Amino acid sequence: MKDIIAKLEEKRAAARAGGGEKRHAAQHAKGKLTARERIELLLDEGSFEEFDMFVEHRSHEFGMEKTKIPGDGVVTGWGTINGRLTYVFSKDFTVFGGSLSGAHAAKICKVQDMAMKNGAPIVGIFDAGGARIQEGVESLAGYADIFQRNILASGVIPQISVIMGPCAGGDVYSPAMTDFIFMVKDTSYMYVTGPEVVKTVTNEIVTHEELGGARVHAAKSGVVDGAYENDFETLTQMRRLIDFLPLSNREKPPMRPHFDDVTREEASLDRLIPDNPNKPYDMKELVEKVADEGDFFEIGSEFGKNILTGFVRLDGSTVGIVANQPMVLAGVLDIDASRKAARFVRFCDAFNIPIVTFVDVPGFLPGTKQELGGLIKHGAKLLFAYGEATVPKVTVITRKAYGGAYDVMSSKHLRGDVNYAWPSAEIAVMGAKGAVEIIFRADIGDPEKIAARTKEYSDRFANPFVAASLGYVDDVIMPRETRKRIIRALGTLKNKKLENPWKKHDNIPL
Repeated sequence: MKDIIAKLEEKRAAARAGGGEKRHAAQHAKGKLTARERIELLLDEGSFEEFDMFVEHRSHEFGMEKTKIPGDGVVTGWGTINGRLTYVFSKDFTVFGGSLSGAHAAKICKVQDMAMKNGAPIVGIFDAGGARIQEGVESLAGYADIFQRNILASGVIPQISVIMGPCAGGDVYSPAMTDFIFMVKDTSYMYVTGPEVVKTVTNEIVTHEELGGARVHAAKSGVVDGAYENDFETLTQMRRLIDFLPLSNREKPPMRPHFDDVTREEASLDRLIPDNPNKPYDMKELVEKVADEGDFFEIGSEFGKNILTGFVRLDGSTVGIVANQPMVLAGVLDIDASRKAARFVRFCDAFNIPIVTFVDVPGFLPGTKQELGGLIKHGAKLLFAYGEATVPKVTVITRKAYGGAYDVMSSKHLRGDVNYAWPSAEIAVMGAKGAVEIIFRADIGDPEKIAARTKEYSDRFANPFVAASLGYVDDVIMPRETRKRIIRALGTLKNKKLENPWKKHDNIPL
C-alpha cells in the first residue's frame, strides 16, 4: 500500500511539474502564468478538482513513446466562481507546446460533456501551438470531437474562451464557436495560418501581432470581445463576467444583492441631450447612471464603437444592454455594429436575459464600402435577432429614431414589450432637412421656402407624439425616471411567455 501511495504522489508531482521549472520560468519571463496558476486565479480558492491528471498520450511515432508527461498538456476539471459551478480546461504550453493529441482532446471532451450534463458554464484557456503533428489524423479527429461539442453546447451553457498565448490552426475554431472570446495584449495571438505560411503563399510580410494580436482582433476583425493588459486582469474580469450569467439555458439570470434604490431618479439625465440635434453625447453615461451602482460590463468595447453592448444589473438581476453611441459615427448602424449587436441579442435570448435597448440612431451608414460589404445582409442579422427574441424587451428612444433603423432597434413592431420615449425623441422616416428636400424638391432654389418647410416638418414629426398617438410608443417619460420605469417594466415582464413557431432551426441571414 505504501508503495502505491508513494507512486501516486510521484505521478501527481510529475503532472503538477508539467514541462519542468525551466519552462515554467520561461512562461513567467514572458509575463504569462502557468496553466495551473491560471485555474487557481480563475476559480474560488481551494475549489478546483482536477480530472485525468494521469492521462498520457498514446503515440508511438517519431520517438514519442520515450517522452510521456502525465496530463498531456492540458489541465481539466471543475470548481466554483463565487460559489457557482464552473468547468474549466487550461492548455499547458510547457508540455509539448500545449499541442493537441488524441488523449489531450479526450480530456477536453470529457469536461465539455460534464458541463452539458450538469448545466454549468465552461471556460477554455488557450496557450498552445496547434495540432500535435506526430499524431497525424488522430489529432485532427480530436479537434473535430471538440468542435462537435461546442456546436451542441451552443445556446445551452455559456462557453467562454480565453486566449492567453498562441492559438493557431485548428485551435482557433473551438473559441470561434463559443459565446465570448477574450485575449491578453502582447502575449497572445490567434490566426488560422501564421506569418511564415502567409509569406510563402502570398508573399506578404507580417508580424504575429499584426496578423492576429489582441488589439487587431479586438478593434478591427471583431473576432474577440475584449483585450486586457495581463493574465491577472483577464481572469479577474472573467470571474466578473460569469457572475452576470445564468449557469445554463434552463435557469433565470442570477440575482445579486445591491444597495441602489430602485426608485432612484437621476436629475442629470434631463440635461444629457444637447439642444443642438447634431451634437453628440455619451450614451455610456446613460447606461451607467441607470445600472445598479453604475456597474456596466461592456462586450466588444473596441469594435463597432457606434453601438454599445454589455451587461448591467437592474434591481439585482442581469440585463443585456444594446445602445446606439452618438459619440461614434453619430450612432449609425453599419456592418460592424449590426454584427456585434445581433450576436449579443441572440446570446441574451438564448440564456433568458432581458434586453434593454437605448435608441439614438439616424439610420444606416451610406456608401459603396458598406453596400458592397453586404450591409443589407448584416443589417438584417440585427433585425432578425430582435424579431426572433422572446425574452422581455424594453426600449427607450432618447433622440433620433429614423427610417429602417427605427424598426430594427427593438421597435414595437418587432414584438417590443414596453417602448418608451424621452420628450427629445424624434421618430420619423428621416431628418427634417432630407425629408423636405425630397417632398418639396420644386422649392429647393428658394431658401426661405425650404427653411419654412423644414421648420414645419420638424414641428410635425421631430417629436415622439405621432408614434405615441399610434400606440408605437407606450409612454413619453422624463429622462430622470428612466431607471425606475425600466425596472418597473421588467417587473411586469418577469413571467412573460412567448414561443416562436416550431422549427428545426431558423435560417438567419449569415
